[in-house]
Amino acid sequence: MNPKLIAIVGALLAAAGVGLGAFGAHGLENFLREIGRDADLAKRLAWFETGVKYQLYHALGLVAVAALAATLPGSGFRAATIGFVVGVVLFSGSLYAMTFLGDEWRKLGMITPLGGLAFIVGWIAVAVAAWKS
Repeated sequence: MNPKLIAIVGALLAAAGVGLGAFGAHGLENFLREIGRDADLAKRLAWFETGVKYQLYHALGLVAVAALAATLPGSGFRAATIGFVVGVVLFSGSLYAMTFLGDEWRKLGMITPLGGLAFIVGWIAVAVAAWKS
């Protein structure tokens, strides 16, 4: 996978994470109250914060993968990239959805561990690719 593309994806995910984090700090609580999701407000705020944190961690991980892929070409960092992106979509995405959607959507929480597994696979892929280089 092209290191330039990996870096772009990582940077865009990081930018989105910063924007989401700012919204979480300055407007999320009021927004959730306005849409009637205040019964379990603390839980929803925690879900959102966890989603943002893991998105930012793995966005930075993608930037690091891009740097490794540029210096160790052909080392198989594609699997790491896929793992991190899939992890952000499944892990953070499911937490964001649970934050905003009604209680009938809490079943999305079953997807969250799959995103965590994708993150783990991504980090193992980084280790394997680095070992093989």
